[in-house]
Amino acid sequence: MELIHRRCAGLDVHKATVVACKRVVEQNHVRREVKTFGTTTGALYELFDWLQADGVDHVVMESTGVYWKPVWHVMEEGFELLLVNAKHVKNVPGRKTDVKDAEWLAELLAHGLVRASFVPPEPIQHLRDLTRTRKQFVQERSSNVQRLQKILEDANIKLDSFVSDILGKSARAMIEAIIEGETDPEKLARLAHPRLTATPANLKAALRGRITGHHRLMLRIFLDQIDGTNVNIRRIEESVQTALDDVRDAVELLGTIPGVGREMAACIVAEVGTDMSRFPTEGHLISWAGLCPRSDESAGKRRSTRIRDGAPWLKTGLVQAAWAAIRVKGTHLRAKFYRIKSRRGAGKAAIAVAATILGAVFHILKNRVPYKELGDQPRDQKNVERTVQALTRKLEGFGYEVQLKPTA
Repeated sequence: MELIHRRCAGLDVHKATVVACKRVVEQNHVRREVKTFGTTTGALYELFDWLQADGVDHVVMESTGVYWKPVWHVMEEGFELLLVNAKHVKNVPGRKTDVKDAEWLAELLAHGLVRASFVPPEPIQHLRDLTRTRKQFVQERSSNVQRLQKILEDANIKLDSFVSDILGKSARAMIEAIIEGETDPEKLARLAHPRLTATPANLKAALRGRITGHHRLMLRIFLDQIDGTNVNIRRIEESVQTALDDVRDAVELLGTIPGVGREMAACIVAEVGTDMSRFPTEGHLISWAGLCPRSDESAGKRRSTRIRDGAPWLKTGLVQAAWAAIRVKGTHLRAKFYRIKSRRGAGKAAIAVAATILGAVFHILKNRVPYKELGDQPRDQKNVERTVQALTRKLEGFGYEVQLKPTA
């Protein structure tokens, strides 16, 4: 095999140790040296000096949890780093040791057989941490709201049957009164806001339950948990706005895409960055995100067309944006959804729309131009003919004889 890197190293990273294999080619002779280091900052700088002593210029490591990050931050000061997916660099079965893993990584790197993962610059990494943490906190808040509703149901308080927002002004006032010990349904119903659509009679019936001290304690715990989560979400949102100062132009451009709001635009920037030169084409970006069918063929047969794992944080957000985009009438995204839905179903159509949105993201960030709406009409003659044939078959299925005559 062709030798790409003459002086390189492979790192097998763990929580407490890093096993390093240094591979140096001198006068057509390969010299390998393996050594184990700790993961404290001082030990990592010892590893740094040990690699530089032989002029190593390229270093590869696996993305093992979060343990690779401290090693990356130290090594990036003096080496060309590659972070690889552990699934892509598996060794031959039966030869699994830390030393063998480090030697295997160095061997793959020397011959250019590793594909580097995308590691954004540090400011984008910080923004990514904020947006992901915000999403986790929002999910945690939703879980606590469901737990709150479960306690109310156990006490036979049917408040959510007549109030859409269980944490709205009216419902919150009633729950606080219940926690303080109020049990009279009529007094609790008076706490409702005048604009609440539920009638007083329905509220009285819903608020008559069997409330115990245990219910009050659990309601207090979950309300405090929700309030604390809301405080942290506000803090994160303030930090996100500060982190977006350098990329605000990109966020505003992405906001021109139907279905993509400011939060989703910030999430996209946090996951893919703003430098599209890392991806040769929009297809590479879509494949990296896992929004295209996988390639799995054997003996001339396609065994699976399921989408790849890709980037789960980005993928879920883009699918949500796709469902929002198809509600906007007169858009290309909506037309594409219904065109694919008739053949492949709503789920796959939403994935296709999400891939189209990501393709638009690629061109917007690469050329720094706003989104250009293509409209809901077929874009070329091939699509026109396909639409005419589909509508003709549908009419014939209803029992009509169709004769097509073009207009003058």
